[in-house]
Amino acid sequence: MSFVWASKKPKEGVATLYESNITLNKAASAHFDHAYSVLLGLDPGEKQIAVKPISKEQDQIGSIPEEKRHRITVKPSYARVCNKKFMKEIADIASIDLSDNKSYKFKTEWSKDDSALIIDLNHPED
Repeated sequence: MSFVWASKKPKEGVATLYESNITLNKAASAHFDHAYSVLLGLDPGEKQIAVKPISKEQDQIGSIPEEKRHRITVKPSYARVCNKKFMKEIADIASIDLSDNKSYKFKTEWSKDDSALIIDLNHPED
């Protein structure tokens, strides 16, 4: 017999979109272990979201306007960024319904060029 043993750590990053927040699984949230806050970006043409970590040092320098910084909650098995207005924009661009506790999962990928986690709205998880 040739068993393949299951790992308890997810290999692929997944973002789950809800009406009020983006929740990242353990694999995706690993990039935010030392983040003090994040920037949220949206590329409507490519249908992609970028979540970029901001360190405490970057936050304290003040080079990033306070209204652009979003709080991230990082727990041992997930991370969460809340912004209901941003989620409404995402729902409109991706043509998804996030009302009534509906959620959608999308694969994520770390972009070294952008130093950000990219959520591709063109490729929902099955």
